Amino acid sequence: MKATAKILCLTLALILFSCTNEEIIDESTTPVSTNNESATPEPTNSKTSSQKIISPSTLKTWHFDNLNEWVDATQVGAPNYFIENGNLNIYTLANTYDRTKIKSVDSYTTGTYTWRVYVPQMGVGDQASIGAFLYNNDTHELDFEIGYGKQSERESLNALDDELIVYMTSQANPAQTHRKTIKRGQWYNLSIQLTLVNRNYFAKWKINNEVVGSTQLSYGTKFKFNIFCSMENLTFIGDHIPNSNNYALFDFVEYASN
Repeated sequence: MKATAKILCLTLALILFSCTNEEIIDESTTPVSTNNESATPEPTNSKTSSQKIISPSTLKTWHFDNLNEWVDATQVGAPNYFIENGNLNIYTLANTYDRTKIKSVDSYTTGTYTWRVYVPQMGVGDQASIGAFLYNNDTHELDFEIGYGKQSERESLNALDDELIVYMTSQANPAQTHRKTIKRGQWYNLSIQLTLVNRNYFAKWKINNEVVGSTQLSYGTKFKFNIFCSMENLTFIGDHIPNSNNYALFDFVEYASN
């Protein structure tokens, strides 16, 4: 009897010793997290996260109070331009083949490029061109060029005496030109919009936000463009060397990414 009681006591002692405090836990209790900023957050799957990373669009406007972020690109003659009343006044001289230009320091790809330009009377028959264009090299160039035009072209377009011709051109890849008459002595918003179709540029030319020409190009964003403002005496756009000085005013240039 004493031996049996002794065995029972030893067994009970062993059972009590084996039940530590760590095992006596109410599993129904939910742990409370602490506000510990040093704790490492649980990683989330970025593909399924409700938060989206959005690249902000780029809007760049150059008001011509100065020529910051522009450099001279004149090819022939003196750099004939100056800033006056918030406009870029750019001009060529009579009896010359001046080619006066400025270009943006930076280059760009897809987006909408806009020039606000005043188109004056310009000399009758003068080989003088107002230019608002994008340039990478001679075979990757997109232009607005405005001038009197050759008499034969004026007749084909039924141009009136108070009108000039605007040429909207891809110089190559492919070479294509759209033509339209516009009134002299007015301000215009000239825009080139570049999007991508099958990884190549698709160009639209707009005047005052109206599409007046488009071309599918055979190259893409490998070719970036500098933005140009120019006044050039060019033989294709009139019948004789200019008899007068010619000029244009640029109020602003703008680039907006797609």
